[in-house]
Amino acid sequence: MAITNIKEQWLDVWIYFSLTLLIVTNLDGISAQIRYTIQEELKLGTAVGNVAKDLGLDIGRLADRNLRVVSGTKQDLFKVNPRDGVLLVNQIINREDLCAKTTPCITNLKAVVENPLEMHQITVEILDVNDNSPTFHEENYTLEVLESAIVGSRFQMEGAHDMDVGLNSLQSYKLNHNQYFRLETEEFGEDGKVPFLILQRPLDREHSAQHRLLLTASDGGKPSKSGTINITVIVSDINDNSPVCGKQKYTITIKENAAAGTFLLTVNASDSDAGVNGEIEYSLRNKIRGLSSEPFDLNSRTGKLTVKGSLDYEAKQVYEIKVLAADKGAVSLSTHCNVIVRVEDVNDNQPEIDITSLSSRIPEDAPPGTVVALMEVSDLDSGVNGQVVCSVPSHLPFDLKPSPDGQSYSLVTKEKLDKETIHMYEITIMANDLGNPTLSSTKVIQVDVLDINDNSPLFTESPYTFYVPENNKAGMPFFSVKAEDADGGENAVVTYSLDRKSSGPTIISFLNINEANGTISALKSFDFETLKTFQFQVVASDSGTPSLSSNVTVNVFILDQNDNAPVILYPVSSNGSAEGVEEVPRNVNAGHLVTKVRAYDADIGYNGWLLFSLQEVTDHSLFGLDRYTGQIRTLRSFTETDEAEHKLVILVKDNGNVSLSATATVVVKVVEPKESFAASDVKSATKDEEDNNVTFYLMITLGSVSTLFLISIIVLIAMQCSKSTDYTSKYLQETNYDGTLCHSIQYRSGEKRYMLVGPRMSIGSTIVPVPGSHTNTLVLPDRRHTSGEVRHSFRFYIILPFLLHNGRTKTKAPSELLVGCRDSVAVLWGADSGSASILGSRGSTSGIPCRKCCQGFRA
Repeated sequence: MAITNIKEQWLDVWIYFSLTLLIVTNLDGISAQIRYTIQEELKLGTAVGNVAKDLGLDIGRLADRNLRVVSGTKQDLFKVNPRDGVLLVNQIINREDLCAKTTPCITNLKAVVENPLEMHQITVEILDVNDNSPTFHEENYTLEVLESAIVGSRFQMEGAHDMDVGLNSLQSYKLNHNQYFRLETEEFGEDGKVPFLILQRPLDREHSAQHRLLLTASDGGKPSKSGTINITVIVSDINDNSPVCGKQKYTITIKENAAAGTFLLTVNASDSDAGVNGEIEYSLRNKIRGLSSEPFDLNSRTGKLTVKGSLDYEAKQVYEIKVLAADKGAVSLSTHCNVIVRVEDVNDNQPEIDITSLSSRIPEDAPPGTVVALMEVSDLDSGVNGQVVCSVPSHLPFDLKPSPDGQSYSLVTKEKLDKETIHMYEITIMANDLGNPTLSSTKVIQVDVLDINDNSPLFTESPYTFYVPENNKAGMPFFSVKAEDADGGENAVVTYSLDRKSSGPTIISFLNINEANGTISALKSFDFETLKTFQFQVVASDSGTPSLSSNVTVNVFILDQNDNAPVILYPVSSNGSAEGVEEVPRNVNAGHLVTKVRAYDADIGYNGWLLFSLQEVTDHSLFGLDRYTGQIRTLRSFTETDEAEHKLVILVKDNGNVSLSATATVVVKVVEPKESFAASDVKSATKDEEDNNVTFYLMITLGSVSTLFLISIIVLIAMQCSKSTDYTSKYLQETNYDGTLCHSIQYRSGEKRYMLVGPRMSIGSTIVPVPGSHTNTLVLPDRRHTSGEVRHSFRFYIILPFLLHNGRTKTKAPSELLVGCRDSVAVLWGADSGSASILGSRGSTSGIPCRKCCQGFRA
């Protein structure tokens, strides 16, 4: 009888649903997985499947083995008949309550038997049936439309909601036939199909103030189910602009640990109306009627959305919020703004750093790799959220070395330290986990750098240059040097001394330096006229161990002071006084130079610049004194009434700040002209005697040179006769010679200067007459090679001076002598000027040919 009932139940189940059975058995038969598929809303006791048969259990032993099913949920949706192993529906199953919109809807059971103990997995898939009709949030909806709305205006409606899934869910909308509106739908992702009313002809409030519409929402079930909403369209002619959402959909992601009051976003809707018609109020609308309010709060005036309650990622990951934006017009217009809030899981444990060992004082000469600190890191999170990586700023001279397990680090130096650059380091150690988003923590340790003596003192200037006035007070300091040491403490204490080796004992003997502050004083007074400049070196040494030092050169320039009065050089009398007597003929004209007062000053610059002035004169109209040269000249001619003797006192003073001066006295005697002529004859006779002496010396010199020239001619002829024609002609054809005068020999005879001028010395010449040369030119050979071709010789000229009258008769010593002529080049010696000249272009002077290449030569 029991078996017959079981068969009838299986036939009933087959009518309402189809069963899919999947059994997966392992190789040893101990465990298996069974999958059943049933529809929701089955009656209590409806058989789902025979677990014992599907698992291959012995039906006769089921009572002994205690077959039972265990559910992971608090509700026991299914139970098993312990006698025959049939799985039965224990509660009416509502798929919407169990899985909501999740597909497929799965519930897992475990089948347990004993003796021996076995456990098997049972998966039951709940299929949806069309047991829910599409429903609207409200049964009646009022839509206010301005009569000025243009054709094609779109009005979004709140869509219907259907708890079923798949084809049983909401599929379409239908609007009753009317002449003003038509219906369009759009897909909005998780919102599904959203209806829009489209205005298809202009509205006229005076003709019809209201329009009643019926919107029907239908699902795809068989048979189909539907829901309706009554829409009342109120035509208004005042508030003619509806709010417009700034975005079609707002999306925000928020961490699950966000505190209450956390700002999410601002829903921004705009209304182009003015006044109250443009002021917008925001409100939250639940998507499904009857659900509890979301854990968010919306500011009705600003549209700011904030967190109101706690969020839990494990409870819900996505919130879909409808925000109604309505203006404050007499006939309010509104729109819906869609907001999606996604909850994000967080990494909520920070890493921890524990310093186990620390050396807070490191010498600046510590080698790279010196260990500064040891530390351990930990993170309470697990997985990647618990993995920690530590780092220090890259610009610091420190580095972190991790241990093999990554749980500890050593802080070491990666380069040498320099206390003079940075004396203390604040090292920020940062620990970051690998979570997303990463969390971090920091630890700051302070390391002091110990100083060593590694810097020499440096002078502030190098070299030093000082200017010291002469006549300084002995023993008083007149300048100082300063050196600075970048080290600290005793290593930076600087002492000064004079370098006696490089400066010299003479300089050091009259200088003294203060060891503490570098002040230098002179032990004697300086005299510019004796010593104008000197140089010495100063050594700066620190107090470190070992001591370091540096030196600097000091250049001292003595500044001249006006401490020397002018000295009269002329006139000076026999007894040494500045007095003189000058005789002037009475018949001289105005401007006649009487005499010149000469003086000098040992000072320099303005201190030595002398000015002359007449301090005393018997007749101011007769004599004048040049202010700068000291020349005394007559201002007019002498008359018979003028006195025969005049006294002039000349004041000579310098231009120093405190001027010094000297005076000279000149007595001018006016004599008759015959007395002047007699004195002039005496002077002329003396001059003629001097000229005669010069002529005598010149004649002796010319005779000597002529004799030398004749001897040279004889030697040349003798040598030429001893040579073969071939040997001679070989050098006559030399083409290397260019005739350029490039060498000269100067000599003196008495007070006169003479010069021998010849062409460039060339190699390969010999003693032969040069074709085209005058008889006053000789060529001397190089006799060092006796056989073969002569490779080395040189050519020069011996010049025989002779008188060049140029058609004029000279009564005195010749003013020009022809001292050389070679290859159309004429050389003239100027006896008066004391220089030799090479004439210009060809045939330019007295018929003597010249070469352009030697134009303008002056010996």
